[in-house]
Formats: sequence, structure tokens, C-alpha cells
Amino acid sequence: MGRLGVTEILVILAVVLLLFGGKKIPELMKGLGSGIKEFKNAAKDDKQPADKKADETKE
Repeated sequence: MGRLGVTEILVILAVVLLLFGGKKIPELMKGLGSGIKEFKNAAKDDKQPADKKADETKE
């Protein structure tokens, strides 16, 4: 039940197209991409050692 087949993906894409229209989809994807980029940057910053973070806040 956890996997999506081709049919399910096509149905989801059709519903998204009907709800948002062709002009809004590029804007949605751009927002999604920037959100993923920010999440990755935050995750990368979280992995820095604590002493390095302290040095950055002092500057």
C-alpha cells in the first residue's frame, strides 16, 4: 500500500492540474524547490560542531 503506481501518479497530476491550472504550477514548483533548498541548508547548518557555531555568533 505504500507504493504509488503509474496510474495513481497520473491521477494525482491530473487533479493538481485541474485545481491550480497550468499557469500556477511553475510557481508552485519554484516555491517547493526553494523550500527544499532552505530545508537542506538548515539541516547542513545543524550538523556543524557546536564550537564552530559559537564562533560564528561572536563575529
